[in-house]
Amino acid sequence: GIPERIVREVAGGISLNTPEVWIGAYPWPRIEGHKYKRGHAVVVSGPAHATGAARLAAKAALRAGAGLVTVAAPKAALPTLSASLEAVKVREANGAAGLKRLLADERLNAVLLGPGNGAGKATKAAVEAAAKAKRALVLDAGAISTFTRESGKLGKLLKVNRIQALLTPHDGEFAKLFASDSAQVLACESKIEKVRAAAELLGATVVLKGPDTVAASPDGRVTISNNAPPWLATAGSGDVLAGISLGLIAQGMPVFEAGCAAVWLHGEAAKEAGFAMTAEDLTPALKKVLERLYDAFGPGR
Repeated sequence: GIPERIVREVAGGISLNTPEVWIGAYPWPRIEGHKYKRGHAVVVSGPAHATGAARLAAKAALRAGAGLVTVAAPKAALPTLSASLEAVKVREANGAAGLKRLLADERLNAVLLGPGNGAGKATKAAVEAAAKAKRALVLDAGAISTFTRESGKLGKLLKVNRIQALLTPHDGEFAKLFASDSAQVLACESKIEKVRAAAELLGATVVLKGPDTVAASPDGRVTISNNAPPWLATAGSGDVLAGISLGLIAQGMPVFEAGCAAVWLHGEAAKEAGFAMTAEDLTPALKKVLERLYDAFGPGR
């Protein structure tokens, strides 16, 4: 008998991550639409020996509905990528300068950095180039670790141009990012408080991965996910999650809702793929999950 308004106030904007949280913002295809209206996502690849993460992410972004997906890669990586990707475009982009030139095309509206990139000066420069180009960003893996002990610098970079950004760290990356210069984030007692404080500090949506993945937006909204099976903890699965997020953001879905939707879809795809799955199994399984989502919530349902 407690009024819903009171429940919301007591919960403080915390909810279980279910489709009801984000389905109102889901970017369903329109009958009058075409691929150029569904966004053009960019995945920044690692070097020739480390292209697998970019390929996993790019295929997931395309499956999530992005109209076009381009992998931006150093010249030496182009043959490997071109031989293994069909519907995904491959473009040469050597370092931050190459990425800057690529992003001169304003149609490329969302960028994923980190998977396979490694941490270091080159990755940091690429993140800065994408942020200065005012593109929506998904930062994962090396793009997070490269700002170890520099969360304040990253937050300033994202806030100056009011970049719409999503970070998808695991516990280790999260701890490195907020060590030293923002230790108050790590001092928070609960996972929810940590992620909420991180999102506020960075001015970005933060998805802290785990069996109870927590997503928080800078405005204080929080979701907790409970649908990930234990076999989702496998190499490359985080790259797929980042790619799903990128694909949704490229289509114009708000970043917080896109992050929540991606986490839920990721978990459901893992359940669909079944025990002993590998990351490569997630994108084919995602098709069936998206079909069920459309049947339940699509236009006219």
